[in-house]
Amino acid sequence: MSTRTVIRGGLVITASDETHADILMEDGRIAALAASHTPAAEALTAERTVDATGKYVIPGGVDAHTHMEMPFGGTFAADTFETGTRAAAWGGTTTIVDFAVQSVGHGLREGLDAWHAKAEGNCAIDYAFHMIVSDVNEDTLKEMDLLVEEGVTSFKQFMAYPGVFYSDDGQILRAMQRAADNGGLIMMHAENGIAIDVLVGQALARGETDPRFHGEVRKALLEAEATHRAIRLAQVAGAPLYVVHVSATEAVAELARARDDGLPVFGETCPQYLFLSTDNLAEPDFEGAKYVCSTPLRPKEHQAALWRGLRTNDLQVVSTDHCPFCFSGQKELGRGDFSKIPNGLPGVENRMDLLHQAVLDGHISRRRWIEIACATPARMFGLYPKKGTIAPGADADVVIYDPAAEQVISADTHHMNVDYSAYEGKRVTGRVETVFSRGVPVVTDRKYTGHAGHGAYTPRSTCQYLT
Repeated sequence: MSTRTVIRGGLVITASDETHADILMEDGRIAALAASHTPAAEALTAERTVDATGKYVIPGGVDAHTHMEMPFGGTFAADTFETGTRAAAWGGTTTIVDFAVQSVGHGLREGLDAWHAKAEGNCAIDYAFHMIVSDVNEDTLKEMDLLVEEGVTSFKQFMAYPGVFYSDDGQILRAMQRAADNGGLIMMHAENGIAIDVLVGQALARGETDPRFHGEVRKALLEAEATHRAIRLAQVAGAPLYVVHVSATEAVAELARARDDGLPVFGETCPQYLFLSTDNLAEPDFEGAKYVCSTPLRPKEHQAALWRGLRTNDLQVVSTDHCPFCFSGQKELGRGDFSKIPNGLPGVENRMDLLHQAVLDGHISRRRWIEIACATPARMFGLYPKKGTIAPGADADVVIYDPAAEQVISADTHHMNVDYSAYEGKRVTGRVETVFSRGVPVVTDRKYTGHAGHGAYTPRSTCQYLT
């Protein structure tokens, strides 16, 4: 049966336009747009009409960096695909790209199959996968080709975490060479993990065990050095590069320099680096453990460079790196030894609201908000224009957003499966009201109306900035 919905009277905001328009959604797609209060708009008819007068109508967010059920430090991220995608929907995100994990000694396919098994039938919104490559060898390289052909077109490597995910420069170069041939995109966690481990050991030997030392040993210069090295390795390989969770002024400078030289190099940052700082890591009574993530939070003065990078397009995407661990029983594993605190923060529900607040604070424009949170991540990872925009033929992933509603972010009211909020008590203006995923209302007037299993796996094409 055909299902038709018209959204009337809202201000439709995409990365390129702002216009008062009515939208017809039919059979999971955007069927038509027409300027409001025109004969063309009046001709749009449907079984269901939603009044968006005074509201924004925006594309569903695309969060290209999440870790649901991620194993780390002997425990697992607290959000399952069911709880995490439900929270994402509440926050106006309608597509996530999560990371399947290859374990050392195992194949890429085995890791990907394991993540499909975790996600299938459990997601409230659509999802796709990147592949974490932990063990580069001849078999892995061949598997990369096969994964690209079937829609897993990006591969994450780590210059950090020796003994877990770490790849040395030779392994990184070989994977980059393969990506140059098969059209894949290498995503890089750029921190000099070998040097950091030396500094960790020295800090612990001095009795420096509190969470704040996590930020002090993972130095901004070691992020910048690794970013520079990754860029040069990609240049040697003739491959594109996407650097994840950029947090430091010096790392932004490396990306800007490479882009000025015309290299296909891209950068992502996250809300935690834009809104939080080492002041949070230094909170007393082990509270700072809530803010342990890698790359780490930086001193506040780094925030200006990140915002500037987002305005100048030296940084193109804001994702969350959502990887939540409860304070009780998980973050507490690192009491007395900051190196044992599971790395990661909750944020998949907060991203769209925090970035709207950034619009009000004058950091970015409304269209840039949609560009960095919806359109560019969709293009970067081969989902556009199916995702990331409102246009005829696109999936009907649509958010009705109240730009005037005020809210206080809190663990008492969020829907992520974690016992604290990284933004506890922060007042923001703007709130998601209604969310459609492929035309199906999953949040309706601030009530959850979705269900596990609605979300569909979405194969991806290659990076659309490289064609």
